[in-house]
Amino acid sequence: MFDFAVFGSLFLTLFVIMDPPGITPIFLALTSGRPVKVQRRMAWQAVCVAFGVIAVFGICGQQILDYLHVSVPALMIAGGLLLLLIALDLLTGKTDEPQQTKDVNVALVPLGMPLLAGPGAIVSVILAVQKADGAVGQISVWAAIIAMHVVLWITMRYSLVIIRVIKDGGVVLVTRLAGMMLSAIAVQQIINGVLQVVRGA
Repeated sequence: MFDFAVFGSLFLTLFVIMDPPGITPIFLALTSGRPVKVQRRMAWQAVCVAFGVIAVFGICGQQILDYLHVSVPALMIAGGLLLLLIALDLLTGKTDEPQQTKDVNVALVPLGMPLLAGPGAIVSVILAVQKADGAVGQISVWAAIIAMHVVLWITMRYSLVIIRVIKDGGVVLVTRLAGMMLSAIAVQQIINGVLQVVRGA
């Protein structure tokens, strides 16, 4: 048996939060200037890192947060600040300088975490695992998580075709747009975290 309601609910939630279409320009901006094989490997690594983080928090996320005495709003604010630093680099063009980026694996940070496996996705998975009833519910939850990461990999894997079309000038434009989008996402995440702190006070 399979619970399609649980599967669909979590899949749609993760799709909105992880936003495969929205991650495309950010992925292109962060991986520009690298060989195609390296970019493909980074797409795979980013998805694996995101899945690993999501899986760990899905299995024992609440225990980890409780042990570290970290609240969900604090996690959201910290993730937002990290994303904001990356966004500022994209906006100012620092990621265009080879000496600063060639040795940095952006597939791990910020792509894998916190862009893909961010606070929103982590919290959603923790809640879904806790609410899932029995083996059928758990299977449906993990099937949704796996399906979402497959979609993310396909999106980033085939977004490389865009690079060949838009050339260097287009990559610079995409980089600036990605910086703006990412900064907005980061600020909104910080605001959401602060609001939750205020409501809980």
